[in-house]
Amino acid sequence: MDPKSIAITGASSGIGAALAHALAGPGRQLALIGRDTDRLESVAAACHEKGAQCLAASIDVRDGERLSAFLGEVDGKAPIDLLVVSAGILDGRHADQTVETGPAARRVLEVNLLSAIDTLHSVLPGMRRRRRGDIVLVASLASLNPLPDAPAYSASKAGLMSYGLALREAVAQEGIRVVVACPGFVSTGMADVHLGARPGEISADAAATLILRGLRDNSPLIGFPAVPFWFSRLSIVLPEWLRRRMTQDTRFHVG
Repeated sequence: MDPKSIAITGASSGIGAALAHALAGPGRQLALIGRDTDRLESVAAACHEKGAQCLAASIDVRDGERLSAFLGEVDGKAPIDLLVVSAGILDGRHADQTVETGPAARRVLEVNLLSAIDTLHSVLPGMRRRRRGDIVLVASLASLNPLPDAPAYSASKAGLMSYGLALREAVAQEGIRVVVACPGFVSTGMADVHLGARPGEISADAAATLILRGLRDNSPLIGFPAVPFWFSRLSIVLPEWLRRRMTQDTRFHVG
């Protein structure tokens, strides 16, 4: 795996930024997309210092027209070998609520699922014509073990995981690899709104290393930490009372 042209959404912070740093190097072009202009420019500058050429665009991924135009321009000049769809938000119930609001749920689904699908379809046609390319979709362990404190977040990541695994099968014979990353707790700006215990939390750099290792191995699902990942995979068949008991210490609210 030696991609020359790489596009990353959610690149201004967290896992997206960590992946940009890890992938930066001589002979590589990075197209970095994020909402925070200052942080995005800082990431781009750091990647440039490592020898990469960088194009940074401050775009809300819900603006499909702008996003598609930018990715199309990048792909036209340097065909994208690797697309990382990492942009996402966390919202859920607040301290005075039992469940999230309808508008909050819609916003989470728009950013985490619908915009992610729009993003990959801005790049996928070119990859299919060239019959090569890698796509990494960043989901969550919540896609396997839904969080009662964040139903829409869980649904958005479950949808993204299912879409990615189905897409993987659909395009496998066309030279395109699709992998889905399901991180547990990662130290990111998004995690800061999560007010509650975060067992097994790892750094964004460590998460990026595990994701790239899984991509090299062409793993369909890249889940970590290992124990929570396998518990999450099994949770759907566990009795509800046992699942509740095992997750009661990880209840949270957003702030």
